Amino acid sequence: MNAPLNHPLPLLELDVLRTFVAIAETGSFTLAANAVFRTPSAVSMQIKKLEETLGRALFTRDARSVSLTADGEILIGYARRLLAINREAVSKFVMPDIQGVVRLGSPDDYGERVLPDVLRRFAQSHPSVAVDVVIDQSSNLRRRMDDRELDITLMTCSGKVIPMDAEILLTEQIAWAGAKGGCAHMRQPLPVSLWEEGCAWRIRALDALSTSGRDYRIAYMSAHTSGQRSAILADLAVAPLPKSFIGEDLVVLGPKDGLPELGTYNLVMIVRPDASAPVRAAADHIRATMEAFKESGRFALAA
Repeated sequence: MNAPLNHPLPLLELDVLRTFVAIAETGSFTLAANAVFRTPSAVSMQIKKLEETLGRALFTRDARSVSLTADGEILIGYARRLLAINREAVSKFVMPDIQGVVRLGSPDDYGERVLPDVLRRFAQSHPSVAVDVVIDQSSNLRRRMDDRELDITLMTCSGKVIPMDAEILLTEQIAWAGAKGGCAHMRQPLPVSLWEEGCAWRIRALDALSTSGRDYRIAYMSAHTSGQRSAILADLAVAPLPKSFIGEDLVVLGPKDGLPELGTYNLVMIVRPDASAPVRAAADHIRATMEAFKESGRFALAA
């Protein structure tokens, strides 16, 4: 849109830009609506108004996804910068005194899936707080909390064995994951890929295999999610994973494939009783991220 030189240019609304960024990052008007706490119709109206203001189409839409146009790609950079400047300015006045260090622990799998959202949101709202992240097994994270080496930690727990000082953030089904078109689940003994000792998914899988009488061998071990996925994709083994971790590149296996049900696990959070203001704020961000996941089925992206 070319405005006359003597005519004031329109002002872009930050709330609309926040919605625009959320749509670009989630690839969905519905998921973006959840992220910005608006209805899908309200989000559509915001984008329609923004496109009319600029005189350009910002998104291309089809039956399954939403993507940026060339003009949308240009605007996304400006939108992120404007939102970042706004957060920085507001934080100087709204939360000028919250500063310090948060020592945060997480298992590898959730460190990869949850922490990027949490850390980005936290950095935006608390720029004066440093976060020191430790990735380790749940059993080691429990020890670190007891030794006061951590302020807050995430842990995975099997079944109903929940530490008394832990808060349950998520209860989720565990399923067997296999390669698309793979045959690892047909082999005898069953080749299984597992995490190290202490993993809740490992415990559930081994208990289920023993109870069902299915012969198995541990064909692959890794402490990292990427290593597990590599073994599954190569059809070297099957592995127990939370259902939300099994994307389109893998398939869910179960009783119809000769594999036993695995039940559920819990993701819990432990916070020091004498937690500081920054630690309590970080815990709130983790809770908000998990609530958004439970509502939408995926981890929301911060705008």
